[in-house]
Amino acid sequence: MIDLLNKIETTSIKAGKAILDIYHSTDFGIQTKADDSPLTKADMAAHHIIVDDLQSFTPNIPVLSEESTDISFEERKQWQKYWLVDPLDGTKEFIKKNGEFTVNIALIENGNPIVSVVYVPVTGVSYTAAKGYGAFKKTGDLREQIHSHKPARNIPIVVGSRSHISPDVQTYLDKLGEHEMTPMGSSLKFCVVAEGKADLYPRLGLTSEWDTAAAQCIVEQAGGRVVTLDNQALKYNTKESLLNPYFMVYGDSNREWINI
Repeated sequence: MIDLLNKIETTSIKAGKAILDIYHSTDFGIQTKADDSPLTKADMAAHHIIVDDLQSFTPNIPVLSEESTDISFEERKQWQKYWLVDPLDGTKEFIKKNGEFTVNIALIENGNPIVSVVYVPVTGVSYTAAKGYGAFKKTGDLREQIHSHKPARNIPIVVGSRSHISPDVQTYLDKLGEHEMTPMGSSLKFCVVAEGKADLYPRLGLTSEWDTAAAQCIVEQAGGRVVTLDNQALKYNTKESLLNPYFMVYGDSNREWINI
């Protein structure tokens, strides 16, 4: 499993370099998808690199990428194990050039993410995790194990979307009471909870399964949780829709975050 983790980390870095080449260019090739979300040349360049690599070293494991979602549930529901990929998570942040975008690769087994990489192209930081192995952050040549913050701070540090704070999130934060709010793009919100820099990420708005799987593995292997509003772990490939239910990401399970 560690050999596999090293391979997908290398692939994420390769994809990140292709993303940065376009990031530093003058032509993003921006298009609008059917759901009104943006698509750039960087999304597609990373998609092709990742899918080609995954198919080369795990030819018997199917790949579901944000940029190749035309696979029927009739086919998908047969998969016990598959790759779930967001080649460029945070396309809006990429277009804004604020650096808060990631490459997300996760291996899903029986609905649960068990191996993953979240790579941050602008900083070169990578977060990696494997079930039973732990979660790690690599900055330069230093790789260190990370852990979610327990107990939670008296005044919790909350992370939320830089692009879209939903009315439901605002209502929740009003109920939560005093807190420090940090806006952030992409799956980085999960990662700062995983490494103990934040206590909570409430996501009461729409996301897709490829947005969350890799980062969920990082959080869970760091000792945190990613749960739906009925306090069950977020699961994958259980239904025709690829949209997630609302969920919470937190480090301290001893504090009540949902029913406040």
